[in-house]
Amino acid sequence: MRTDIMLIGGNSNPALAQGISEHLGQHLSQTQIRRFSDGEIMVELSENMRGRDIYVIQSTCAPVNDNLMELLLIIDALKRASASCVNAVIPYYGYARQDRKVAPRVPISAKLVADMITAAGASRVLAMDLHAGQIQGFFNIPVDHLYAAPVLLEYLKSQKFKNLVIVSPDAGGVERARYFARHLEAPIAIVDKRREAPNVAKAMNIVGEVKDKVAVIIDDMVDTAGTLTQAARVIQDLGAVEVLACATHGVFSGPALDNIENSVLSSVVVTDTIPLHERAQASPKIKVMSVAPLLGEAIKRIHQKDSVSSLFV
Repeated sequence: MRTDIMLIGGNSNPALAQGISEHLGQHLSQTQIRRFSDGEIMVELSENMRGRDIYVIQSTCAPVNDNLMELLLIIDALKRASASCVNAVIPYYGYARQDRKVAPRVPISAKLVADMITAAGASRVLAMDLHAGQIQGFFNIPVDHLYAAPVLLEYLKSQKFKNLVIVSPDAGGVERARYFARHLEAPIAIVDKRREAPNVAKAMNIVGEVKDKVAVIIDDMVDTAGTLTQAARVIQDLGAVEVLACATHGVFSGPALDNIENSVLSSVVVTDTIPLHERAQASPKIKVMSVAPLLGEAIKRIHQKDSVSSLFV
């Protein structure tokens, strides 16, 4: 890589930042991130950033507000240090689930966060599997939207499953499921569910044939895993011989691990866009695939002004 590129890793996911660094053969720049006694975050850049092309690697995962604020402060520090271009690499984009008004007097949080990142001084955003594709349009700066599908497909192909069916957990995920189904030469099915409240959903029916098949539920994230485990139970009751899940973001909040460990799911495959806590790491049902090479390759192509979309053909 050329010397005018620099990588900065925030505190949200040091292991992923290190993996990207190793893939590119580029060291992570030294950055001091400390706290004042009242909890305010203080950022100090330890290297000369003037005229450099900077990539800040920071997922806005839990603790979401701290990690988001840290990202904004790093971007602001870089702009004030005369960086030529500040690229916000956000493997997991938090606050993405409120992407439109679904009730009176509620915010569109995904748009607000996009405005904050832009106002802080980001020149470009590199994100992975946004919860809703239209979030790209909330930014007035270029957005490169990556997909973890190549990494998850590599895992599924390595397992050599027979008689697969790809299952979308809702109507909104059909396009994602169809992409997997095409590359695995498998049919698709759709879970018909009714959401009664945030993080609460009831799987009602399955559209498609799952009997005597290995069912792979494909989603962008696993949060409390309530919807996922209910869907898995319905799929098994309809005759599937095995049910597993693949998702890009392993949020695993609240009762997620209890739900997964007590479910019929044989495994839940996620990527390392979000670092897993100790219990999740120890769970025999959870498998983690790294997207560091994929993100590293995207950064390389952006810097060299090559095509990024060709990664996902």
